[in-house]
Amino acid sequence: MRLFLHIGAYWLMWSLRSLMPRRSRWRGIQFDTLRLRLIKLAVRLETLKRSIRLHLPRSMPDQGILGYAPARLPRLVS
Repeated sequence: MRLFLHIGAYWLMWSLRSLMPRRSRWRGIQFDTLRLRLIKLAVRLETLKRSIRLHLPRSMPDQGILGYAPARLPRLVS
């Protein structure tokens, strides 16, 4: 089971990295850096009726890429 979860996590990280713009530094970044910059974030979570809203800190250095990456992900729920 653990191997299955690791394979899934690797595939998700590879997919996220491949969604980045072709000429950006995010396209060839290491998985550990990608995990620390985009996934392990301190956010305030607000659950609404039909959506989830994340409130990021204002001092976050990579705010621009967080708006770009989720917009390119395919919709999971219609």
